[in-house]
Amino acid sequence: MQRPGEGPEGPRIDAALVAVPPEEAPRPTEAELGAVEHYFGDRAELAQRYVGHLASSGIERGLLGPREIPRLWSRHVLNCAAVADAIPQGALVADIGSGAGLPGIVLALSRPDLMMVLVEPLERRCQWLDEVVEDLGLESRVDVVRARAEQMVGQIDADVVTARAVTALRTLVPLTLPLISGTGELVALKGRSAELEIEKAQKIIRKYKGHDVRVETLGEGFLEEPTTVVRIAVG
Repeated sequence: MQRPGEGPEGPRIDAALVAVPPEEAPRPTEAELGAVEHYFGDRAELAQRYVGHLASSGIERGLLGPREIPRLWSRHVLNCAAVADAIPQGALVADIGSGAGLPGIVLALSRPDLMMVLVEPLERRCQWLDEVVEDLGLESRVDVVRARAEQMVGQIDADVVTARAVTALRTLVPLTLPLISGTGELVALKGRSAELEIEKAQKIIRKYKGHDVRVETLGEGFLEEPTTVVRIAVG
């Protein structure tokens, strides 16, 4: 039985005491530098600035847990950056449940050719996203919209829809595929349960006219742990 003040991983942590100043945010390890150069190029310092936001105000405002600070690059930023390999040139990308900008802001930094719409229902998260987008100078290519995914149907015609840690595929598909009115694709970041989720979502995928469903690993050769995505084509 848990004692008051404890979570499943032990005593709860006061995030305000754990968050670090942006300039003290973790930097990529020697092993990660190749991936950083590959995905961000001359925008690597902007990506570092973003990590500074995650490690400070992102932790303080509860967008990420304090225990994530040491693995912001490996588990979050580079994990999301690999998704850039799955997105066509010049695409309009809708990132659903954008939260801390993962993968939305990461893709905007990695791919200057993309136009991004970050869809997030919680006001406090939208406020944080707006602040970070402005600080990183991404306003011309990134819009933050406070809305639920279903409210955006008919308001946007995305080429690609992304989602990370939002919900299982059988629930995610009805929220995302309707945002693509022509030809496009859902790229959902998933873990080891990807194949099982596809199996459980087969009926709903067909209902929403999804096809060419496949699991891919991205970032091989650059990431120690490649990123797993489920891709579902539309149109």
